[in-house]
Amino acid sequence: MEPQVGSILEGRVTGITKFGAFVALEGGRSGLVHISEIANTFVNDVHDFLQEGQTVKVLVLSAENGKINLSIKKALPREERPAPRPARPAGGAPRPAQSRPAQPRSFARAPQQPLPPSGDQSFEDKLKQFLSSSEGKMADLNRSIDGKRGGGRRRR
Repeated sequence: MEPQVGSILEGRVTGITKFGAFVALEGGRSGLVHISEIANTFVNDVHDFLQEGQTVKVLVLSAENGKINLSIKKALPREERPAPRPARPAGGAPRPAQSRPAQPRSFARAPQQPLPPSGDQSFEDKLKQFLSSSEGKMADLNRSIDGKRGGGRRRR
């Protein structure tokens, strides 16, 4: 009988590989704890966290076709787990700009001209203005890239 997904069982580490550890469960079954499911921190070597013969509590992640996937870190009580990263605000808005630079980089060499107020412009006028400014920026960027690639004429 296959273990129930989501149940916490106790098992004994029977083998350690570079990609995880095999755990013997009750009833003669065994499962794999992948290296990413061993601890809440980065695991470079499984031997740093587990030893053969050690008794561990595991959570059954999946049990299909005789293969049982287990997790040690998800079997830990809630207070031992690290706090999850804060979710993005509603609407998919980006996180606060604490880690971003104050101003975005400008690749254009010429100083940018401020845009006139948009209240009295039609959509077509706004689009034309955007396209002309965009083309100018792309031309400056392409000139800069060509100079770095050696795209100029060669001398003989």
